[in-house]
Amino acid sequence: MTIKKVLIDLSGTLHIEDYAIPGAVEALKKLRNAKVEIKFVTNTTKESRRILYERLKKLGFELNIDEIWSSLWAARSLISDQKLAPLLLVDNHALEDFSEVSTSERKHDSVVIGLAPEHFHYDKLNEAFRLLKSGAKLIAIHQARYYKSPSGLSLGPGLFVKGLEYAADCKAFVVGKPSADFFKAALGDTDTSEAVMIGDDARDDIGGAQAIGIKGILVKTGKYKEGDEKLIDPHPAYTVDDFPKAVDVILNNL
Repeated sequence: MTIKKVLIDLSGTLHIEDYAIPGAVEALKKLRNAKVEIKFVTNTTKESRRILYERLKKLGFELNIDEIWSSLWAARSLISDQKLAPLLLVDNHALEDFSEVSTSERKHDSVVIGLAPEHFHYDKLNEAFRLLKSGAKLIAIHQARYYKSPSGLSLGPGLFVKGLEYAADCKAFVVGKPSADFFKAALGDTDTSEAVMIGDDARDDIGGAQAIGIKGILVKTGKYKEGDEKLIDPHPAYTVDDFPKAVDVILNNL
């Protein structure tokens, strides 16, 4: 393989909440020494890019904040480009990523939904439903089915995105993984054939990447369940135990 850029998922691949995957900190250092470009691509919507960056630094990972490309920032770019006035159904810890979004008294013309358990109650979802029935756009930061938390697998925002689609008879525009535009933005000028994606989500991480020609390495940590590699076609280029093993595959192929 000719590898110039490595895209790395965060939650479930490098860490789970405040715990680093064993050996991941050292493996990332080895990958940096290989002189390949690195981009961290994440659908995490529970916290802003700054908070996520600070969490990773505390865990010992070496990275720059500009190396993080998140679905929150992709959503922010879309809102800015289209000059929208959204109803934000996102976690309070993620709101600072939308600090530049207009707070004027304009009527909401869109609904932006991420992982926000505190907003997933009848009154707030009903408010979103009524906006959508009035013609507002539905923007899903991502629609993951579930994610890995310290207490086990937990529901992702996908359930609520699909529920709003069904009730309001509309279709959400998805900005995060597995969107092709999300991966292309992370790649920049790098050709898809010269990139690798490492992640724990067979559909969103690996399936999304491979759909546009990026090689995928699925890791058996985080949300991975036995047999996930068979859920997508084509199967991952590699399925390995964890992030350190994924780095070994890359270094052995450089």
